[in-house]
Amino acid sequence: MTQQPDLSVVMPVFNEEARVSEAIERVLRQDFVAELIVVDDGSTDGTWDLVSSIDDPRLHTHRQPVNRGKGAALREGFSRASAPFVAVHDADLEYDPRDLEQLMTPLRDGRADVVYGSRFMGGREHRVLYYWHSVGNRILTTLSNMATDVNLTDMETCSKVFTREVIQSLDLQEDRFGFEPEVTAKVVARGLRIYEVGISYSGRTYAEGKKINWKDGVRAVYVIAKHSPVLRPSKRS
Repeated sequence: MTQQPDLSVVMPVFNEEARVSEAIERVLRQDFVAELIVVDDGSTDGTWDLVSSIDDPRLHTHRQPVNRGKGAALREGFSRASAPFVAVHDADLEYDPRDLEQLMTPLRDGRADVVYGSRFMGGREHRVLYYWHSVGNRILTTLSNMATDVNLTDMETCSKVFTREVIQSLDLQEDRFGFEPEVTAKVVARGLRIYEVGISYSGRTYAEGKKINWKDGVRAVYVIAKHSPVLRPSKRS
């Protein structure tokens, strides 16, 4: 029996004119994708012109009037999702959309409510890049694990898949890159079932457009403490 398309992919974009067309094409090439929701977060280059010129019935677009941050763009996209499962997938070409089907297996089987694509487990290919950036990711994951009492290997991954019921019911507030630790804490506080699956990763350099920086790392530490169900048990409700 052929699997019907059952995934809504939410793609936040900001000033990605060099990559967004290819990123969209890669996602729409996957036959398990029911819809791709692209949220342009107030781009000032030609990103929106490229996005709005693509003609595909599965592509839905929305443009934020001003740049509010990745978290705000994701919330907008989540609210528009209609398929049974909803994925976060960036437009920077660092993540391979073919991996999303592997993430969906525990969800389709009814074993998981949320699945994280881990860059640090499994034998998938990885581009070799910044040592200290990888250390920072592992430190943030460790702090998040201590604050939530789970054993993730990659909390900061930008490849996550949720059931639509779960992601649309979470009260998410972080506007920028604090989305990752916030959604992790709130999923754990709900007692939801989390799985990890190893994925490939083709990271880019800052010269190639990487946007996250040390200030976002500092904010992530604050978000981890703010939403911790271990440090602040009332957050479990």
